[in-house]
Amino acid sequence: MSGRLLEVQDLVKHFPLSHRRTVKAVNGVSFHIERAEALALVGESGSGKTTVGRCVLRLIEPTRGIISFRGENITAMSQEKFRRLRARIQMVFQEPYDSLNPRMRVGKTLEEPLILANRSSSPAERRQRVLELLEMVRLSEPFLDMYPHQLSGGEQQRVSIARAIAAGPDLVVLDEPTSALDVSVRAEILNLLTDLQERLGFAYLFISHDLTAVRRVCHRVAIMYLGKMVEMGRTEEIFARPLHPYSRALLSSVLYPNPVQESSRFLLKGEIPSPINLPPGCHLYPRCPWARDECNLTYPPLEELLSGHPVACFRAWEENSLSPASGMLPPQTGDWAETPDRHSN
Repeated sequence: MSGRLLEVQDLVKHFPLSHRRTVKAVNGVSFHIERAEALALVGESGSGKTTVGRCVLRLIEPTRGIISFRGENITAMSQEKFRRLRARIQMVFQEPYDSLNPRMRVGKTLEEPLILANRSSSPAERRQRVLELLEMVRLSEPFLDMYPHQLSGGEQQRVSIARAIAAGPDLVVLDEPTSALDVSVRAEILNLLTDLQERLGFAYLFISHDLTAVRRVCHRVAIMYLGKMVEMGRTEEIFARPLHPYSRALLSSVLYPNPVQESSRFLLKGEIPSPINLPPGCHLYPRCPWARDECNLTYPPLEELLSGHPVACFRAWEENSLSPASGMLPPQTGDWAETPDRHSN
């Protein structure tokens, strides 16, 4: 890593429905991404993670907060000035077919960002670059003349990835990039994403609810619940010992082949509340098995319980048997997900 590429400070995004009703999608989120890092943003549907990604790309405008990219405050930029940075920040959407122009052949789809990034390039130069992009995503030259409807879902997503990396971005935002794909194809796409990052050195903001994918691709994990960060840390630490009750519940939702692990699942009560009517105090209070009356009064700050591992929970010290004086956790007694990640070798 060589310095911060993206920094998000106190990001807020609310969607007014009427003069009395507002969807509070994101409520004061802060995080950063280092150069060449993969950060996962995870949480249930309705947690606000996709909204954060769209704010980073300015597909929607934040209500408040600062988003800095390569040291520049992009939230204060005019759309015209930000448009010059578009080549440096790209996105891969959840539904590959919907994100591709059905009337445009693959070759033209990949050539378009090259023209926008460098209008002085020649057709021969662009064709050579398009062929290189196809090779990078493990497709061959015959795909140049195909339309999106002639491709499988995995092939469509490979084209979307090739388009995103065409102009050499510093950051790629991936919004549920494998959730619309067959299980058999997901592993191939995840391997491709890891290989491309190691080869080209860009960073990922990886938005997903697929914890297996997150562990396979990402260096760090940021967990969101109802528009707020509840825990952040290195991927191996989060999966080895989640400290927030919501994080524990998410990891407990992974299907285990071991019946002992299945029987020790950490469960929350009820359904996620509406972002229109957020609970007072800690938003997890109505569902949390650790909840006490005081949790309903004030939202807990995001504080480091371990170095580089902040948690927003008043009771995390106690429930994890963590000593504030020593900053140490006792030996782990529970079993969490046992799937390999990219840093386990």
